[in-house]
Amino acid sequence: MVRWVRVVAISAALTMPGLALAQPLPNSRSDIQFSYAPLVKKVSPAVVNIYTATTQRVQRRLLFPFPGMPQEGSRVQNALGSGVLVKDNGLIITNYHVVRGADEIRVVLSDRREFDAKVITQDERYDLALLRIDGEGEKFPFLELRDSDSIEVGDVVLAIGNPFGLNQTVTSGIVSALARSTGGVNDSSFFIQTDAAINPGNSGGALVSLDGRLIGINTAIYSQTGGSVGIGFATPSNIVARLVDTGTSGGRIVRPWLGISMQRVTPDLASGLGLARPTGLVVKDVFANGPGEKAGIKRNDVIIGLREQPIDDEAALRFRLATLSVGATVPIKVVRGGKELTLQIPLAAPPEDPPRDKSVLEGRQPLSGATVVNLSPAVAEEMGLTEWRPGVAIAEIKGGSYAARFMRPGDMVIAVNGKDVKTVADLKERIADGVSSLSISRDGMVSTIQFR
Repeated sequence: MVRWVRVVAISAALTMPGLALAQPLPNSRSDIQFSYAPLVKKVSPAVVNIYTATTQRVQRRLLFPFPGMPQEGSRVQNALGSGVLVKDNGLIITNYHVVRGADEIRVVLSDRREFDAKVITQDERYDLALLRIDGEGEKFPFLELRDSDSIEVGDVVLAIGNPFGLNQTVTSGIVSALARSTGGVNDSSFFIQTDAAINPGNSGGALVSLDGRLIGINTAIYSQTGGSVGIGFATPSNIVARLVDTGTSGGRIVRPWLGISMQRVTPDLASGLGLARPTGLVVKDVFANGPGEKAGIKRNDVIIGLREQPIDDEAALRFRLATLSVGATVPIKVVRGGKELTLQIPLAAPPEDPPRDKSVLEGRQPLSGATVVNLSPAVAEEMGLTEWRPGVAIAEIKGGSYAARFMRPGDMVIAVNGKDVKTVADLKERIADGVSSLSISRDGMVSTIQFR
């Protein structure tokens, strides 16, 4: 029936001239001309190309080595990326992975002028870095930052960068999705998704709205071939703004601590909590004297919003907190007993309690090569862990060590030889007596490894 109606409508339009001409035809070239050129001319001078050189040590393979011949050498690896001027004094934002470990950083402006750049600050957790070029008092073109929460799905955007070394290239598309989580890219896991073509070399480039303001830094793509398939991810400008504010003063992004532990609301939990649908985070514990207790948050409350922004999962909460400053007091929306409440929560810096007691474990035992710490809210925030609980965490692992065979940073050591481990001191005492088994917690799952 639907197909028949559509055919009749089309037939009527073809046979009735009055209907066919109901939509007026363009009368001039100006009626059909539409171009992003004015916008591109406005914003492109603030997008730069970044070239890096990194010296790497390499092991030489010699067919006929002789005494005194060096077995190691070095080579220079060159890479390219993009960046965006965000201040007229030469401050540039880019991705951390674009400049990671670089010995030399060269910035090329759209007018082909070149400058040496220095790293002001960098944050691996959010894959962002701040650079500065010295123009000897010159005022550079720059992009203003727009509140990324003002963007909606379907908004038209432009991506500008340096794909495949082709110098400045502009592509267009729309915002395909918001609050998109994609694991393994950075700690915020909260991206603007766009179908504007993004390719290798675009990293660190600008995603701009049609008002000419920066809404994101192009960071990653989803691809099985290495090229654009229409799924690109940009770090929202609200995270960029936090790094600009803290980094220029020598600080780092510190995600405020709420003093509560939470878990995602599942469909089963939703019905038990009186929720119409599974959304938000249910509070499992409220720590004494923490911000949550001061705000009046109680166990089994469901957090559904922070500063008028919805909170659906852990990624959303981590992102929202990363955009806020310690010391502020913000509204937090919770559901308690089926009723919505708005509380005021003070945002505090995560405390280092207990002291971390950072220790490198050595000797003939399974944890040899691991660096361990007492886990505190401050350490958990530094390591990008979603939740804090007392115990001993693996902070680092030496490459090629015995511990690297079965452990990774972020793992928690729960027990040794069946005896609980609460602190680094406990762990040292347990392994001193020999290790026959280790119980490890990873991503909420506990496993026990036996040693002979």
